[in-house]
Amino acid sequence: MSSAHKKVIVRRTTNETLPGYLPLSGFVHAGSVPLLDLEGRVIPINLNDIKHVCYVRDFNLNDSANPERLTRRTFLARPRAEGLWVRMTFRAGDVLEGLAATDLSLADDLIHDAGLFVTPPDTRSNTQRVYVPRIALSELQLVAVITAPSRKKPLPALPSLQEDLFNSMVPPNTRPN
Repeated sequence: MSSAHKKVIVRRTTNETLPGYLPLSGFVHAGSVPLLDLEGRVIPINLNDIKHVCYVRDFNLNDSANPERLTRRTFLARPRAEGLWVRMTFRAGDVLEGLAATDLSLADDLIHDAGLFVTPPDTRSNTQRVYVPRIALSELQLVAVITAPSRKKPLPALPSLQEDLFNSMVPPNTRPN
């Protein structure tokens, strides 16, 4: 297994989960995703059957209900990182928010992978990145464009009083007694 394959948990539209390995991008081929399972077999999964793919730190195989540990699905406040703050509504009606890229990789993912990669609201959880196929969504809403705070322009320097003090001094021998 190459280091380009990362740990993922595929959640199907039936809420069944499949642990395995996938590359970071470019894994959709002819409408299916070839998942390398834990036994080393390649299982093709139809894109229509996938709700989302979570890139995870650990598989958490003992937790059958929520192995991806994607507990917080919306942002509590404005995100700190840069990106497109999106709200995705799945066909089943549940909602997931995330930050999408603001560069050309966003277009590449939409074209080549037929979906959207987002960073989830809780980056300290088990899930580091989420891939959502376009077919799994019923609605996609752009909440905000998050950018780095702009730097304030420096104010022009005020004239120094110190320069005037020394320029206007009378030479020492010319003072009246």
